[in-house]
Amino acid sequence: MAAERGATAAAALRRVWRERRAALLEPSYTPLVAACLCLAEGGVNLWVIRRVPYTEIDWKAYMEEVEGFANGTLDYTQLKGDTGPLVYPAGFVYIFLGLYYATGRGTDICLAQYLFAGLYLLNLLLVFRIYCRTNKVPPYVFFFMCCASYRIHSIFVLRLFNDPVAMAILFLAINLFLEERWSWGCLLFSLAVSVKMNILLFAPGLLFLLLQRFGLLGCIPKLCICALLQIVLGLPFLLVNPVGYLTRSFDLGRQFQFKWTVNWRFLPEEVFQNRAFHTMLLLAHLAGLGLFALHRWHRSKESILTLLKDPAERKHASPPLTVNNIVFVLFSSNFLGICCSRSLHYQFYVWYFHTLPYLLWCTPTTKLAHMPKVLLLGVIELCWNTYPSTVCSSLSLHICHGLVLLQLWYGTAPLPAPHTPPPSRRPAAISKKAQ
Repeated sequence: MAAERGATAAAALRRVWRERRAALLEPSYTPLVAACLCLAEGGVNLWVIRRVPYTEIDWKAYMEEVEGFANGTLDYTQLKGDTGPLVYPAGFVYIFLGLYYATGRGTDICLAQYLFAGLYLLNLLLVFRIYCRTNKVPPYVFFFMCCASYRIHSIFVLRLFNDPVAMAILFLAINLFLEERWSWGCLLFSLAVSVKMNILLFAPGLLFLLLQRFGLLGCIPKLCICALLQIVLGLPFLLVNPVGYLTRSFDLGRQFQFKWTVNWRFLPEEVFQNRAFHTMLLLAHLAGLGLFALHRWHRSKESILTLLKDPAERKHASPPLTVNNIVFVLFSSNFLGICCSRSLHYQFYVWYFHTLPYLLWCTPTTKLAHMPKVLLLGVIELCWNTYPSTVCSSLSLHICHGLVLLQLWYGTAPLPAPHTPPPSRRPAAISKKAQ
């Protein structure tokens, strides 16, 4: 039996070698390439943990913040670390409290790194499952998404940030959306928001999808699931100091430090900190969401307001939600928020890194167009690996983001309706027999 399995595996490898060009270019080979890359990534993460020194940034502060909760402090304004006050919602506290106890009160850094390496592989499996379903991206691109990104490995296993935790839960929620399990998906989406608020960048897209799938009345129970989980998780802190919890964990107006910005280095610091500049970015974000919702997400011939109706009552039935509809709306919603962000710090790269291959290859791609898209991925990676950020790296990042947006806008434009000539007005000739 073992010999037969070995022979079958060898035959499969020989077939792949014969069809190696197709294995690199045909999306149908994604499961095979994904399995190989996940195995390779296990080795890469082990090598990184053993050979590259760990860098302390926020882990110690995370442990100090959750230690206060473990000691009985329920006033959110009193939970602090050496980098400042706790600014994440309650889901962060519970998850990192588990890590606090698992790692000997946060002292076993090596074990924490191995746990985050496992999280990296789980996150990768969830991402690959999405890409297998979309069947859009050529498999060779996944090499750049995996082994070639120094910054992403650093964020996961050398820095131990909370951003990867939130994104892994988010990708699990998206997998549930693709399986039509919207209630469970909304529950996990809300859990991801409770770890870090950047997940809210996906919220406009999710709201659009819920309205398209269920209408306004059908959408309300799903939104209630999201809200109820936030209340349940935050309840111990809400009972003690509700204003303190809400203002600390959901502070949308928090100021960022200029020294850490990756995307706005070319601006003077006074402009970067100016509230008028922040308002302008918010308006640009809302305008982008409005344009995409009206002209790229909404494909029906009817007004977008028909989404408020129950699907059964719409005059023209909405097109069924496909896998690519769901992924495109969610990924583009997040990317619009990234482009208009008030500041991007180095760990924020994980917010959209794994979505970039889809955003670039979801549009029709000719043979000659592959190289510019790979080049875009490379330049974006280079911008994020430039430390400290420079005027050049910051400008280059915005140019790359702009090019991705342009190809999303023009590459997903609806095809023009076929032109049918008007019927001829010349009377038909009457046959002699008819006369």
